[in-house]
Amino acid sequence: MSVRRVMGTETEYAVSQLGEAYGQPVKLSFTVVGAAADDATRHIRWDYRQEDPVNDARGTRLDRASARPEMLTDSPQLNITNVIAPNGGRIYVDHAHPEYSAPETTDPFEALAYDHAGDRLMLAAARAASAQPQIRETGRPIVLHRNNVDGKGASWGTHENYMMARAVPFTDVAALMTAHFVSRQIWAGSGRVGLGEHSETAGFQLSQRADYIHARIGLQTTFDRPIINTRDESHSTSDKRRLHVIVGDANRMDVPQVLKLGVTSMLLWTLEHARDAGYDLDALLGRLQLADPVEAMHVVSHDLSLAAALPLETGGETNAWLMQIELRRAVYEVAASILGTDTKGEPAWEDRQTRNVMAMWGQALADVAAIRHADDDTRLTLKAEAGRIEWLLKWQLLEKLRRKIAGAADGGSGWNDPRLAAVDLSWAALDPAASVFAKLEKAGRVERLVDDDRLAAAVSEPPSDTRAWLRAAIVRAFPSDVVAASWSHLTVRVPREDGQDLLADTYGNSSAAEATSVRPGDLVSLDMSDPLAFRRENVESVVARAANAAEAIGELAARGR
Repeated sequence: MSVRRVMGTETEYAVSQLGEAYGQPVKLSFTVVGAAADDATRHIRWDYRQEDPVNDARGTRLDRASARPEMLTDSPQLNITNVIAPNGGRIYVDHAHPEYSAPETTDPFEALAYDHAGDRLMLAAARAASAQPQIRETGRPIVLHRNNVDGKGASWGTHENYMMARAVPFTDVAALMTAHFVSRQIWAGSGRVGLGEHSETAGFQLSQRADYIHARIGLQTTFDRPIINTRDESHSTSDKRRLHVIVGDANRMDVPQVLKLGVTSMLLWTLEHARDAGYDLDALLGRLQLADPVEAMHVVSHDLSLAAALPLETGGETNAWLMQIELRRAVYEVAASILGTDTKGEPAWEDRQTRNVMAMWGQALADVAAIRHADDDTRLTLKAEAGRIEWLLKWQLLEKLRRKIAGAADGGSGWNDPRLAAVDLSWAALDPAASVFAKLEKAGRVERLVDDDRLAAAVSEPPSDTRAWLRAAIVRAFPSDVVAASWSHLTVRVPREDGQDLLADTYGNSSAAEATSVRPGDLVSLDMSDPLAFRRENVESVVARAANAAEAIGELAARGR
C-alpha cells in the first residue's frame, strides 16, 4: 500500500561521431558498448531464453512468422552486444542505439539514482570508445545524447517498467494508464522544437515522444507505436506482470523522472486495491475514456495553453489538467479507505517515499495551474516552476533566444530557426561541456533530488534490496565463472577436473547445445524469478564463503527446493 514496488528504466541514447555527417550508428553503438566492458567480464552473454516477445497481455500470442524481425528480441545474438554493468544493470546494443537498462529498484527515488547513473556509465563508455586508436586518429569523438528524436522522422525509446499484480484485469490497466499517459505530459514532458515526426511544422511542444505514437494498444514498440504496450513478459513469478511503458520522454531533470515513476506506481496501487476499498473503478474509467486517445496524445503535447479540450467517449470534454486532478483524487479516496487518515485528513501513507511523491504530484499540478494562467511574458519569470517542469525550463531558454534572434539584424523570428534546434540538441548532450542543461543545473536552476555522491555510488554499487545485488556480486567475485545472465537467471560453469576452458567452446546465451565438449553438469543455473528473494541481506554470506560461482549458485538453488 505504497509507492514502493519493483521498477526500473531503460534508456536508448542517440549516438553520433562529432563532425561526421554520414556516421554508422550501428557500428558506433557496438564500439561504445564494447568500450563499456572489461577483459574480465566481456565474455558474459545475455540469456535470451527467458524472453517472450510474442506473448500478448490480452491473452493471445503473435505467430513468430508474422512478427517483424526487430520484435524477436529473444533470437540468439552471436555478437557481443551485452555488458553487465557494475551496478547490476545492463548495457547493450538495441538496433541502432547503445542502451542502458537500470537494475531493479523498489522505489522511484532509487530508480532515479540508478537511471541517471546510466548517463555516467554511458558517457564513460563513449569517452573510452573515443580514445581507441581508430576513433582518436580521426579527431572526431563519439558523442551521446539523452533524447528521443532526431527531428527528421526517427524516434527511440525511454522505457519504464513496473511489477504489478497479475490479478488486475488488463483491460482496467489499459484504460487507466491510457488516461494517465495522455495527460501526464503537462508535467512530464521534456520539451521539443518542431511539430510532427519530421518537424514539418515550426513550433515547440511538451513531449518528444508524442508525435510518434500512432495506436491505442499493441505488442509492437518500433512501428505504429501504441500508448499501451502489451508485451507480457514479467521477468518475475507467475502472479506478477510487468507493465512496459514506451511513451515517456528522456527527462534530464530529477522531478519529472521521479513523478513519472512514482505517480504511475500509485495508480497501479489504486488498480490493485480499488475493489477492496469499495471504490467504483468502472465509473472512474468511464469518466476518463477519451474518444480518440492517440489524437489526444498529440493535442496535449502541441498545446502550450495546457487547456485544450479533449472529447470524451461518452460525450462532453475534459482537459489534461482535469484528468490529472481526477486521477489524484481517485488515489486519495482509495488510500483513505484502505489506510485511514491522519489528523489533517491526509491518508496515513506508509512510508516517506509515498508521502513525498504525493506531495510532489500536488505541487506539479499547482505548477501547471500557474503556467496555464500566465501569459508568455509571465511564464518567462516562473523560476520555481521551471526548476521542476522540464519542458517549461527548456521553453524559457529557447523563447528568450527566439526573441533575441527576432530582434537581430537577420530578422529571424520563427521556431524553425536552426539555432533553436541546436540548443534543443545541446540540452540532451551527455558531455557536461557540451550541454546547456548541465550549465543550468550547475547554476542552481534545477531542483535536484539526488546528489553527486549518491549518483557516484549508484554507478558502482547495485541496489541492496533486489536480485540486482546478487547479479552484480557474482559477476564481481567470480567473473570468469559466469557464462550468461538475464534479469531472472544466472548461469555459471562448474570447475572441470580436466581444466578445459568451457567458455572457449560456448558462444553464450546460456546455451551449450553447440559446444561439443560440454557435458551434463558443466553448467548450473539459478532461477531468480522472485526479484526480492535474492537481496543483499539474504545472499551476501553465501557469496562471501563460496569458493566459486557454482558453489554459491548451488547453495542458493538448494534453498529454493
